[in-house]
Amino acid sequence: MSSRILVRCGRVLCLFSAQSPAITTRLLPTVAAEGHRSSLWTTTGSRLMCEARTLKEEDSAPILPTRTLLDDLVDKAVDPEDILKAWDENSGTGNQAASALKKWTHLVLKTKGKFKEQPPELLEDPRLKDILTTVSQQVSVVWNSTLVSSVQALWIINLPSTDPVLNSVQTEILWRIRRLTYKQLSHLIDWGAGRKGTHDVTIVNAALKQLELRWTEIADVKTISTLISKGERMSPTLLDRLEDKALEFAEAFSTEDIRKVCVSLAAQSRRSVPLLRALSYHLLQKSSSEFTTQLMLDMAFAYGKLNFHHTQVFQRMAAELMPKVPELSPFELIRLAKSFGFLKWLHLPLFEAFAENYTLNSEKYNVLQLSNLLMTFARLGFQPSKGDEFYAKVHSALENSLSRLEPFLQTDVAWSLCVLQQTKPQYLIPLLQEQHISTLTDSSPARRENYRLKLLHIAATLQLEHPGSFNTDISQSALDALPHQSPSSLSPIQTSLRETLHILVDGRAEALRVGVNTVFGWIVDGEIVVDSDNKPVNLMSFKAPHLSSGGGQDNLPDGAHRVAFLVWEFPNFCSKSKDLLGRFVMMKRHLQLAGFIIVEVPFYDWLLLKSDYQKLSYLKDKIGKAVAEDMAK
Repeated sequence: MSSRILVRCGRVLCLFSAQSPAITTRLLPTVAAEGHRSSLWTTTGSRLMCEARTLKEEDSAPILPTRTLLDDLVDKAVDPEDILKAWDENSGTGNQAASALKKWTHLVLKTKGKFKEQPPELLEDPRLKDILTTVSQQVSVVWNSTLVSSVQALWIINLPSTDPVLNSVQTEILWRIRRLTYKQLSHLIDWGAGRKGTHDVTIVNAALKQLELRWTEIADVKTISTLISKGERMSPTLLDRLEDKALEFAEAFSTEDIRKVCVSLAAQSRRSVPLLRALSYHLLQKSSSEFTTQLMLDMAFAYGKLNFHHTQVFQRMAAELMPKVPELSPFELIRLAKSFGFLKWLHLPLFEAFAENYTLNSEKYNVLQLSNLLMTFARLGFQPSKGDEFYAKVHSALENSLSRLEPFLQTDVAWSLCVLQQTKPQYLIPLLQEQHISTLTDSSPARRENYRLKLLHIAATLQLEHPGSFNTDISQSALDALPHQSPSSLSPIQTSLRETLHILVDGRAEALRVGVNTVFGWIVDGEIVVDSDNKPVNLMSFKAPHLSSGGGQDNLPDGAHRVAFLVWEFPNFCSKSKDLLGRFVMMKRHLQLAGFIIVEVPFYDWLLLKSDYQKLSYLKDKIGKAVAEDMAK
């Protein structure tokens, strides 16, 4: 409404000005008092107020000062001394002093290294002090961009927080903070994020506040990636908006920008799935030359830390990595292997190349790197095709060094060897001594429970795969002394299976055990004993060596079989595969050695069964096939 009134008033005034120049003469001084709007009234009377935007651009362009000899000398300088000499001979304004300070700082870093390594005399030069004094005294005439650069230079020089020059520049920046562009605000946040001084923190917080109010102005990729990388200082609201901006400009991201943003998200544990998907899509469009080793190392780390799966990116990375594996250092190879291990992604040719690299260059790997490689192979259940050569090198490296590892790491490595079926009794027996078991109690409840189970698996490996090598009953009391954690809640598939098993045994409680906690550290979802006709029978009276209580007194009759039901959920498998992870392969092996016939119930089969009749028929069919396969052996 107000704009319409102004337009109409303008038309009336223009009409009067055309008819009576005298009236115009009297009006103009009054309008000139309105500041910049006076220029609208000095034009031809026939121009309307709504046509003010047709003013030529050069009428509003800033008037730049005339370049001086000092400006040319500063631009051409290649040595810090050139800057000081130019200033000494041609001193200038505060803005020129700030520009000279910025260039001098850059040249010192370029030619002499960090300021921490420079002699104190460097900052005592009277010419430099004159530059600093000029900046401080004429700080009000320093341009915004130069002012921001000068505070960066002062931060790099590492002046004390009480220095008057630094305080003068910082105060001026705080006064002008609302007039700075979003890029200048971004620079202040980037450069000052790690500083602890009171004024420094105040400047960074003020810049963050301004960006939070003006985030819609951000319109370039570099600023977005820089700000996201400093996310630990920002409010969640601003970070969410920056991620929206990154999603908007994702197509313009370079590989370096993608790497920087993804690593920053991983460091902050921000799993922004839409942004990760967009960046992954645009990463796939990049050429092979842009897929550097460092890029793939950092991207694999980011995906692993955030547990974000993108099969096409993984396959592209594997294809790009294959020719580079012989050139990888042990550190780089282990980083890649661990990241893919966290993602549960097994690319057989790539992991074969990892194993071959170790076989050929085992002397370059330290024990910690070998330990991480073994733990990754065990997690994925990966066995190298040239296993004899690979494990010969492994055992040669571990024989004298395994016992010197930190207790938790020693347990992890030994457990991994159990998964890979590469154990030797001399590796495992020391871990079941009471002295070693007691060292694992000093940890969080969840971690303590994890290592208690691993020690039970190690004891089961000795008992079942190396019978007679060690009396595991000796260590059982020490293992039982470790506090137990309450079992986790049942999944929908486990609940459904238990209900169907009760139907299978006609509701007879004595014919079924569910949630069986075995002495081997494994929990069996369901246990029954079937006779020669595959009919469930009462199992409570039979001996059960897998239970801590030992079960009943009777032996299994001839033709009877002990059946264990195991539910395999989605997390039990390698990514995009029906191959079980290493620990669950070991679980099957241990239970089979303990006398069980295994009936596997994978989620991808069970979820297709809709009625109780279908589920019951499925279990009966699985039991018949498993018993037949066992008898055929």
